[in-house]
Amino acid sequence: MALGITTGSCAALTARAAALHLMGFGPVSESSLMTPKGIRVTFPVELVEDSKEQAEYRIKKDSGDDPDVTHGTYIHCAVRRATENEIPEFAFHSELYPNLYLDGGEGVGRVTKPGLTQPVGYAAINEVPRSMIFQAVADVLDSADEHGCFLITVHIPEGKTLAKKTFNPRLGIENGISVLGTSGIIEPMSDKAIVDTTETLIRQRKGLGHETLLVTPGNYGQGYVTDYLGMDLSSSIKCSNFMGETIDLAVSYEFKQFLLVGNIGKIAKLSAGIMNTHSHTADCRWEIIAANAAVCGASKELLKILEGCITTEEMLKYLDQEDLIKPVMERIMERVEKYVSMRAGESMKTGVYMFSENYGLLGQTSLAEEILEAVKAEEKEKN
Repeated sequence: MALGITTGSCAALTARAAALHLMGFGPVSESSLMTPKGIRVTFPVELVEDSKEQAEYRIKKDSGDDPDVTHGTYIHCAVRRATENEIPEFAFHSELYPNLYLDGGEGVGRVTKPGLTQPVGYAAINEVPRSMIFQAVADVLDSADEHGCFLITVHIPEGKTLAKKTFNPRLGIENGISVLGTSGIIEPMSDKAIVDTTETLIRQRKGLGHETLLVTPGNYGQGYVTDYLGMDLSSSIKCSNFMGETIDLAVSYEFKQFLLVGNIGKIAKLSAGIMNTHSHTADCRWEIIAANAAVCGASKELLKILEGCITTEEMLKYLDQEDLIKPVMERIMERVEKYVSMRAGESMKTGVYMFSENYGLLGQTSLAEEILEAVKAEEKEKN
């Protein structure tokens, strides 16, 4: 099972190499860093440009056993000495690193619509990759005792072409792909690999004597488990988009209770009976939220606004303005409970928590709290 690295890790690795070169430690043949996942990665890098004021390196992206549209493409990063008046208008800046600026160049998408985590006009470089890139360069500059102003620019020469194979145009991200990653590592994502890995984790939990299973779709869900529910990440397993198959596996291994914790973008789909939540299978978030909002009294004007939203977080903002979050989420959770319990049958109790990055806990099914306490009790007993 070969792991890969995200575009964010690629950008951070090349940023580090470029900074090292510019500080006189080059040429650099490989670069390494500790990913947010806690796994140190080291990859070969290639010098692209070398001058007194700028160094640029590139890396060939390796997606491991999860080849995606960016697998094998080159991710570039340049680090350049700059003055304040040379900084682009829409460059990212961090208070933690006041002398560093970050922007996207060729092939990195530019945000054109509100609702994403980057403001309109800025490059589509997500928050975790930004932090990784800034830190990678800052560490090198600290070692060199350098305190000047620097501009970091990420380039993906094939990005504009690759973007046509992604959802970026629909999200309002134009002329390139996004620089992504929450853990820095890409874990195998082929359907069979995911389900097989999930089954292995479920079998292990059962072998350790657990009767209650705590499941999250991915990193965001696991973060909520830790930050809001007060559980250790080791208590949960990831199921990616395969909610239905994970429920089936839990039943087949005779678990008594099942608790699912996830973001509204995925959990809301369960309210329509959709058990594979990948956007390629069913991207119907607006239809689900709008239908429930309409039943709860939303106006035609609001429904039209919701239709134009890019993300569920943006939809929640408009529901909040009309005091509709609570009734809409309650109705969605009622239907989530219906479909999840139907899938599980009578042999296993089920509970679901649904949350939002900006609004926190949005809803829970009737048995969710009871099952959460059972998970905590089991963990305490096993430890």
